[in-house]
Amino acid sequence: MNKSKYSLGEECAVFGFFNRGEKDVGQLAYQSLFSMQHRGQDGAGLAGAVGNEVRHHKNIGLVNEVFTKQILDEYANDEILIGHVRYATSSSVTVLDTQPLVMHGYEGFIAMAHNGHIVNGNEIRRELQKNGVLFQTNVDSEALMHIIAGNRDGIEEGIKDLIKRVRGSYALTLMCPGKLIGVRDPWGIRPLCLGRLGDSYVLASESCAFNAIGAVFVRDIKPGEIVIITSSGISSIETPPMERTALCVFEYVYFARNDSVIDGVNVYQSRIRMGRHLCKTAPVEADIVSGVPESAIPAAIGYANESGITYGQCLIKNAYSGRTFIQEGQMNREQSVRMKLCAIHENVENKRIVLVDDSIVRGTNSMYIVKMLRNAGAKEIHMRIASPPVKFACRFGIDTPSRKNLVGAYLDTEEIASRIGADSLAYLGIEDLIAAVGNKNLGLCCACFDGKYPMPID
Repeated sequence: MNKSKYSLGEECAVFGFFNRGEKDVGQLAYQSLFSMQHRGQDGAGLAGAVGNEVRHHKNIGLVNEVFTKQILDEYANDEILIGHVRYATSSSVTVLDTQPLVMHGYEGFIAMAHNGHIVNGNEIRRELQKNGVLFQTNVDSEALMHIIAGNRDGIEEGIKDLIKRVRGSYALTLMCPGKLIGVRDPWGIRPLCLGRLGDSYVLASESCAFNAIGAVFVRDIKPGEIVIITSSGISSIETPPMERTALCVFEYVYFARNDSVIDGVNVYQSRIRMGRHLCKTAPVEADIVSGVPESAIPAAIGYANESGITYGQCLIKNAYSGRTFIQEGQMNREQSVRMKLCAIHENVENKRIVLVDDSIVRGTNSMYIVKMLRNAGAKEIHMRIASPPVKFACRFGIDTPSRKNLVGAYLDTEEIASRIGADSLAYLGIEDLIAAVGNKNLGLCCACFDGKYPMPID
């Protein structure tokens, strides 16, 4: 079961490893993918190569369900690996649509893992089909593979062609005989970074994947950059980035893990700053500040530190709620929230609570969380949201509902507060959010808040 359909969901994580002397690299890949499980829970896969031979394994499920020790042992001595965890958005959840994708090109095999979404994917698919290309999956990633594999001048030229033709978000890890390649779209919407483990090199969507295996963070891949890793070392092809780069700001608000660093910004510290800014613009008298687990907790700590109000845990998350045998479609929304969260009565009863959350999408989760705290005896509940109202659907790989289902698109703040049952509600403004991220030179996509997409949207 993927993340709650009443909240936002990320679309994937990618991984790559060029082995220069490490042992048991299948386990290293497993640990890295496991550390990025928060980015996708619908499927996982690995592809590994020795010389011109490639093997791959993928399936529906969590990383620890897809890979057994026996499977990982098959990759123990591979020279190159790439991996993927998937969050399905529009496509169905099938083994065929999981990644990495593998096909043959003019240089031999090509394997690819993709995080993102292609805005002009249907247009590109039609163009390729007119030229006789047959598609085997429902994912837009396959169109990218065909562009690359179909280029007679080699994989690097195929990637350059892709960058010219494709509008959308993509962080890619690819491998072909003797090469591991990382690619980031010229807008820089999706993150990708480079690490090092001994003499080996690692690519990953988040630097937390390096922490999991003891690798050292080297740098972020630049927007529009193609990084090529071979036995001779690293080379880079820098295609021109767009005039406006646009890293998804929700990486800092919600998606990325607290211990990751993205484009020079520590995710945890950015969330602390969000909470501090939120307190400055929306203070309130209260007895306790708390956060909705997990991503809102740093913002709640920041709010508490700025306000001088004691921070305390009012909600506890079921550690095993990420995947259950009962699908969410078989239970009502309130049951779904109760399975994931429980109130700590001793910290709630007769208290005025500032409850910090990272975002409100439909408002459904917030409504039932407020109700849960009321039932536990809360005297007052003041919701504080560490991001602006979500008013527009994402077109770059985030699983947002249609605009008609985004409560921030058609209700004002007071109306939303009334709907969810809070005594008050306040959001962090866009300018304060950008300031909290803390990198003045970093272009951010805030289109889900302001509707200003960094490229034409079909």
